[in-house]
Amino acid sequence: MSLTTDLSQATPPNGKPAMGKAGARRPGSRRAGSGDEPGGSAPAPRRRSRQRRERLFQWLFLVPAVVYMALFFGYPVVKNVVMSFQDYTTATFFTGEAPWVGLANYATVLSSSLFSTSLLNTALFTVGSILGQFVIGLALAVFFQRKFPLNGILRSLLLLPWLLPLIVSSAVWRWILDKDSGALNRFLGDLNIVDTGVPWLTSTSLALIAVVGVNIWIGIPFNLTILYGGLQEIPDELYEAGSLDGAKGWKAFRHITWPMLRPVVSVVLVLGVVYTLKVLDIILGLTNGGPANSTQTIATQSYGLSFQEFKFGEGAALGNILVMISLVFAVLYLRASRRAVDE
Repeated sequence: MSLTTDLSQATPPNGKPAMGKAGARRPGSRRAGSGDEPGGSAPAPRRRSRQRRERLFQWLFLVPAVVYMALFFGYPVVKNVVMSFQDYTTATFFTGEAPWVGLANYATVLSSSLFSTSLLNTALFTVGSILGQFVIGLALAVFFQRKFPLNGILRSLLLLPWLLPLIVSSAVWRWILDKDSGALNRFLGDLNIVDTGVPWLTSTSLALIAVVGVNIWIGIPFNLTILYGGLQEIPDELYEAGSLDGAKGWKAFRHITWPMLRPVVSVVLVLGVVYTLKVLDIILGLTNGGPANSTQTIATQSYGLSFQEFKFGEGAALGNILVMISLVFAVLYLRASRRAVDE
């Protein structure tokens, strides 16, 4: 057989060489790079289906949190706003009737003689508490940056005031500050600092100071924890570079620590003010707003109107005023802080 005959038998009539078993493509086989292959892109319908499933799972995780927020935060806020425009009394619980009175509740609480006193006490209580908590908390946070024995144990012990229930703290401090048998007066008497018991909680000039002092003691752990965490995030290289330029001690704090800590400070102050404005347990446990309304704040006045005088509409109106004060302060402070950072 000649070479020409062999080639003619191996070559099909169309002139293309026949493919062997390894190279042959069977009917129904898929080309490489198609959507069903691992290396190929999925078809558009299948990709959209997978995205819908992922979005569904995301919503399934979010729904419990959304429902919880709506039930325990959203509904009370909306109900409180609606109640502030109604004549809501104890009779409403039986009859279900709460006549609409518009802005009458707001006009009543704003025109009362007690509101100005409560507003001033709220301002003094908030400023004094925040100033004391922040300064002492920052000083302790800077102090605990140093490495020394029992550092962690001491920091843990300083968290105890924050962990105790507020009603327990107020009961303990009421015993400490008692005029006749209080531990503080006994201690001061043993040191011959005072001859008679100091009326810490029964004097109109000292009661607010005593309440502010107790609130400072309770708020120090929060400030210490957040500020200490912020200090730990400042790179040591900045202090090393600053020391080469002579920035040590107070200069290092002013030019390195404070600018780097400013975002954390903003969070601490805003949360501290919002929390302090609504403090109720400590004041009720220590003085119940007395003596002679010297420790009466907007929060305690709202509580008294709602649960002592049963004027729920007026109490709700005063509570909404307190919420608005908190929101205005938070917005103004955050805008000022952002402007300072941008500059």
